[in-house]
Amino acid sequence: MIKAVVFDAYGTLFDVQSVADATEQAYPGRGEYITQVWRQKQLEYSWLRALMGRYADFWSVTREALAYTLGTLGLEPDEAFLADTAQAYNRLTPYPDAARCLAELAPLKRAILSNGAPDMLRALVANAGLADSFDAVISVDAKRVFKPHPEAYALVEEVLGVTPAEVLFVSSNGFDVGGAKAFGFRVARVARLPREALARELASGAITPLTVFKALRMQEETYAEAPDLVVPSLGDLPRLIGEATAARLAPAG
Repeated sequence: MIKAVVFDAYGTLFDVQSVADATEQAYPGRGEYITQVWRQKQLEYSWLRALMGRYADFWSVTREALAYTLGTLGLEPDEAFLADTAQAYNRLTPYPDAARCLAELAPLKRAILSNGAPDMLRALVANAGLADSFDAVISVDAKRVFKPHPEAYALVEEVLGVTPAEVLFVSSNGFDVGGAKAFGFRVARVARLPREALARELASGAITPLTVFKALRMQEETYAEAPDLVVPSLGDLPRLIGEATAARLAPAG
């Protein structure tokens, strides 16, 4: 039986595209490019550091990725500017259905497991007005390794006192879905962009940096086990969990 629902933060509960206002304000006309490359390098640097055993927290990774992105444009901002701009990741907009989803999941335990550094996650949740919606906000910083490393997912049992079989892990990120499933969690994938919708966008010929992001980050991966549940939005999650629970509890025959 599911006792805890654990969410990824970036891209699942909180819209990483909402940094676009800050990047566009800083560099008019280049905001979309910066937003997409920044996010791709942010993830890439977390994986590279994990593989090399050269851990740095996600705040450092976020600044490094932003410096790389601006460097591709021939820009060399100082550290103060990088830190100020990177704060956009502490003010991400939650998806519109996030608060209602979290409220409807009570009394199940609700938690975040994120690559974000502890201070980043505290600011993110507080700025979104969701601090009271979680039993725990867990950062991988405690293990000094990023998802999808198994040690990161092991934090859920340590903090919440639940077994992997009692956890439904929720993510929109393919690498995270695969990692959580391999660890032993039941997994729900938030599929906000069906593949056919992406195909129509690609067929239109208007391929932008955001289109590339959608292709790389918003589709189901082919290397990983399939998720147990696929939902088009967070708003559908409480109902589907309820229906699955009721089906398991119903008497046979």
